[in-house]
Amino acid sequence: MSRLEKLQFSLGEFRKPLNAALCERDSYTQSHCARVVAIADELGRECALPEEEIGMLRICASFHDIGKIGIPDRILLKEAGFDSDEWEVMKQHAVIGERIIRAIDAEGADEIATAVRHHHEHFDGGGYPDGLAGETIPLWSRIMSIADSYDAMSTTRPYHKARGQAEVMGVLLREQGGKHDPYLLGRFTHLVARGLNA
Repeated sequence: MSRLEKLQFSLGEFRKPLNAALCERDSYTQSHCARVVAIADELGRECALPEEEIGMLRICASFHDIGKIGIPDRILLKEAGFDSDEWEVMKQHAVIGERIIRAIDAEGADEIATAVRHHHEHFDGGGYPDGLAGETIPLWSRIMSIADSYDAMSTTRPYHKARGQAEVMGVLLREQGGKHDPYLLGRFTHLVARGLNA
């Protein structure tokens, strides 16, 4: 049994209840995670990642926001922007998500947990929670960052309307080398130009 198969087997009993719990708290986040899985999968394939790596990436993406289970409703469900104190609380979802995944006793869970922790790091070191930069940020995290940003801007939220694809790509390209890995964003740009299926 491969590392991916072992992890899928071990996580199988946890994934449904964790996702159900998240959906009960915030149905948007649950559907957002599903879209991020699809986008990350396409970008992973665009980068010619091996099939097992893509499988691991899909698991990461499905759990990337699971830490929002631990964010108070008054912040998680707020229909406006966050003040500085609320933003500090919201940023904890990456660390909470890491703790949840790390608690699962399965081969490969630590890699997933690490990628979940770092999916809001920025290529220039300006992200959170640890201020990692460049290729010290796990590859799966860098891929999820692009997929997460693309989907967040492409969907309507109480505090912003969905943006069109051209506008979303304009924002992402302005963030190239700052928030996002330039190589991965280049691959994503090619993918979108050909037609993103997600």
